[in-house]
Amino acid sequence: MGKINMGRVLIGGIVAGIVADVLGYIVDGILLAPQWANGMKALGHANFSSNQWIWFNLLGLVSGIALIWVYAAIRPRCGAGVKTAVCAGLVVWFFSALFPNLGFMWIMGLYPHELTVLTTLGALVEIVVGAIAGAALYQESAS
Repeated sequence: MGKINMGRVLIGGIVAGIVADVLGYIVDGILLAPQWANGMKALGHANFSSNQWIWFNLLGLVSGIALIWVYAAIRPRCGAGVKTAVCAGLVVWFFSALFPNLGFMWIMGLYPHELTVLTTLGALVEIVVGAIAGAALYQESAS
């Protein structure tokens, strides 16, 4: 089992984060924008600001790096490729989207259930596609 190539984790992670951020903007910033605006209004908040979008994108980049680190960690046991990237994406999705969205959006009822389901499923696509893109750039260190 080789060491994790942290340089490739960073490169692949940044790519994974950018892919997920772009898809996230399409899903949440365009397709679900009216539902998000209504949900924020119901909570007594303004719609998302440019500053908040910047923070979301920075979190997306950090999540992409963590995602490719998970891919690199499970790769020796599961093999290189799309199947392993999808598995890594599912792990990250569970902890970064499914559980928080169920807890804060669904159980606490902060947002409508339809928005919770749509944004959580959107995150599944964003993260898994990002994982596949970033994993394609990952290679083990030459030992």
